[in-house]
Amino acid sequence: MSTSVPPPAGGQPEGQPQNIATAIAEVSERATLLVREEIELAKAEVSEKATKLIKGAVVGIAAGVFFLMALIFALVGCAWLLYYYLPGNDFTYFWGFFAMAVILILLGVLAGLIAAKAVKRSSPPVPSMAIEEARKIKEAVSANPVGASTAHSTATPGGEG
Repeated sequence: MSTSVPPPAGGQPEGQPQNIATAIAEVSERATLLVREEIELAKAEVSEKATKLIKGAVVGIAAGVFFLMALIFALVGCAWLLYYYLPGNDFTYFWGFFAMAVILILLGVLAGLIAAKAVKRSSPPVPSMAIEEARKIKEAVSANPVGASTAHSTATPGGEG
């Protein structure tokens, strides 16, 4: 004689708690998997945006160095040009450099104000795709409770039913 328990018949209520427990375990596993995948999506999205930001910053720094060197040469030339046009004797060339310094301070203040406004408007690298997916999942789960999902599944797409 065998000690194994025969499977319950389709209409027996004994098998129903086991099916419910199995369904709950599956839902729990899938929810855990879904949360892990959303976390991975958020990590990937943030790292991708941060990588693009870093690459842009490196290229911007390189361009800034070249621009700064060109600006130094142009400013020295402008200072000598100001010396040439300012009234005075032959030994007052320093006034051209002072005039150029004042112009640069004014431009620096203007650039600083523009940069501060741009930084205030910029947004941090947030995982917007992952947040949107999580919102959709939350709406789907809250819109279809376990008992109500079978009642709404019999309706036809045309609204008749």
